[in-house]
Amino acid sequence: MNGGDEVTASSGPLDWRFSQVFGERSAGEEVHEVDIISAIEFDKSGDHLATGDRGGRVVLFERTDSKNTSGSRRDLEGTDYPPRHPEFRYKTEFQSHEPEFDYLKSLEIEEKINKIRWSQTANGALFLLSTNDKTIKFWKVQEKKIKKVCEINTDSSRSLGNGSVESSSNSNSSNSCLTNEGLPDKVNNYLSNDYTFPPGGISSLQLPAVTISSETSPVARCRRVYTHAHDYHINSISNNSDGETFISADDLRINLWNLEISNQSFNIVDVKPANMEDLTEVITSAEFHPTHCNTLAYSSSKGSIRLIDLRQSALCDSHSKLFEDTETPTSRSFFTEIIASISDIKFAKGGRYILSRDYMTLKLWDINMDSGPVSTFQVHEHLRPKLCDLYENDSIFDKFECCLSGDGLRVATGSYSNLFRVFGVSPGSTETTTLEASKNPMRRQVTTPARPSRPSLSSITRAVRRGGAESSVADGNGNSLDHTTKLLHLAWHPTENSIACAAANSLYMYYA
Repeated sequence: MNGGDEVTASSGPLDWRFSQVFGERSAGEEVHEVDIISAIEFDKSGDHLATGDRGGRVVLFERTDSKNTSGSRRDLEGTDYPPRHPEFRYKTEFQSHEPEFDYLKSLEIEEKINKIRWSQTANGALFLLSTNDKTIKFWKVQEKKIKKVCEINTDSSRSLGNGSVESSSNSNSSNSCLTNEGLPDKVNNYLSNDYTFPPGGISSLQLPAVTISSETSPVARCRRVYTHAHDYHINSISNNSDGETFISADDLRINLWNLEISNQSFNIVDVKPANMEDLTEVITSAEFHPTHCNTLAYSSSKGSIRLIDLRQSALCDSHSKLFEDTETPTSRSFFTEIIASISDIKFAKGGRYILSRDYMTLKLWDINMDSGPVSTFQVHEHLRPKLCDLYENDSIFDKFECCLSGDGLRVATGSYSNLFRVFGVSPGSTETTTLEASKNPMRRQVTTPARPSRPSLSSITRAVRRGGAESSVADGNGNSLDHTTKLLHLAWHPTENSIACAAANSLYMYYA
């Protein structure tokens, strides 16, 4: 898929390599709960990356590698050095959310960041939305010049023990500058009871002056707070392509917001029944179409995806299209509905395809074909015999995210033992790569060959099922998968083959 609209042939499996790691922990080091990463998101340009953690913090990274594309194409092709892969560095971090307590419902509200979404940049400033279970915040991050206080009479190096200044009349100290952030507390006590003037007095009194330095520092400011609109935990936020509105979704409702209005939202989807005993499904994820501002999709716990058109009515209780994969009655079991619940959906770049992730599989849907998925990729089929054990330890309720490459040729999702999987979606492709979130991503790759595709497959609109390398329960070293270490969050660079993924408190980046 080129831009999500056309089907093109891929050039074969990618050779994935380790790029960077942030927050790497040593062997045996204890991971604090508040440091575990809970959200990852690239901006549209791919020059910035944001992560959120369970402690309510948002950490921003910026790209540092040079992308010098000046000169003719022939000159660039003649260069004797390979193109550099994306490299990022720490930019800044800020406390987005704090723990709260709802006194009316006697409910503790965690500070954990559930989702981060980048908004459009303006005047060199970065804008992003972050949300916990109840509150959404709109942040502006901008480079600010550092202010310094200069030309003061006091000399902090000659101050007394109690903070008073002995004397400071020489001109050498008058040009010293103190930043507004690094001003010592003892300088604040300019005069005290035991202050003694130098003999002859002070020749000249210099008033403090604030000067603006050429140095800059990123500063985050909260511009809007959107609250009191959800009775249940927020699971999704998504920006509209119009750059003015966004949606937020909880288990039963989807609300439409204007970025400039924080005290009012419009309920556009409400699946709450009159009697809660009649509740059969909940909303699990929602996302706007990347280019059509009137279209959005949301998934449910029954494994269905609904496409709605905001032009039809103010309250979109009826969907314009329904996508679901019907199973044969003989294959149903106690766990059927649990493993069918969709944990994440993503639109492809062009908006024609939707990628969904349930517990067992990845599925690719064509919005022009609602008879079933066009491709199904087996991720956890080897865990089917262990569903009882996974149910008892609640692992069956883990919510794995998914992502697509910018060219639409590949999809990726996470698994257990800090593994993640990359599948090729081109017609006839058997690409199935298993990687581990470590400095040696290929060391635990299973080498079982992928199942060949049928010769009659000539278009992506024909449904295919591929098992790939999941025929074995053990990894490449013969070790059983560890269900306590799980890779839930990952993101694909919008223009290059680069993946960022979170393993506990560590952020790993890979390129191909």
